[in-house]
Amino acid sequence: MIFLFFREYKYTREIAAAVIKLLRYRGFDAALVIPEEYDVSLRGRTERVNTWCRQLGKKNVCLVSIHTNAAGNGKQWMNARGWTCYTSRGQTAGDRLADCLYRAAALWLPGHKLRKDYSDGDPDWESDFFILKNTLCGAALTENLFHDNSDDCLFLESDEGRRAIVALHVEGIINYVSSTSRK
Repeated sequence: MIFLFFREYKYTREIAAAVIKLLRYRGFDAALVIPEEYDVSLRGRTERVNTWCRQLGKKNVCLVSIHTNAAGNGKQWMNARGWTCYTSRGQTAGDRLADCLYRAAALWLPGHKLRKDYSDGDPDWESDFFILKNTLCGAALTENLFHDNSDDCLFLESDEGRRAIVALHVEGIINYVSSTSRK
C-alpha cells in the first residue's frame, strides 16, 4: 500500500504567497485571504473578502481560491488528472475570471488535461461552494491537477510545475483585471 504525503494546505499556501508576491511586483494590490498559519472558517474567509469588497468596491476585488484536487482517500495513486476551475452558478463576474484562468492554464500547462464543462456555454464548472456563492466580487476556485495522481503530483512538486501554477494564476488574474478595467 502506498501512503501519500502531499500536503495540500502547505503547497497551496506557498503557491498563493508566490502569486501575491508576483502580482505586487507587477504593480497590483494583492493580499492573502488567510495570512495566518492556522485554518480560518469558510464564513471567516468570505467575510474578509466581502469587507474588502465593501471598502474598495466589488468591481475592484476578485478572489481566486487555490487548491489541488484528489480522487481517492490518500492511500493509493489514482488515475484522475487535470486542471479545473469552478465558479458559482449563473453568469457572474466569476465566469469572466475563470475564462482568463482557463486561457492562462492552456498556455502554462501544455500536455496537461484541462477539465471543462460547457453545459452553460463556458468552460468552468459551476458549484455551490460556500466561498464562491457568498462573495460579493468575481470569484473562482482552481483545482490545480490531482495530488493523488503520481504524474500530476511529480509535476506539482517540481520547480517547473510550481512556476507554471504560479504563472497561470498571475497571468489569469492580470488579464481579468485588465479586461474589467476597460469596461
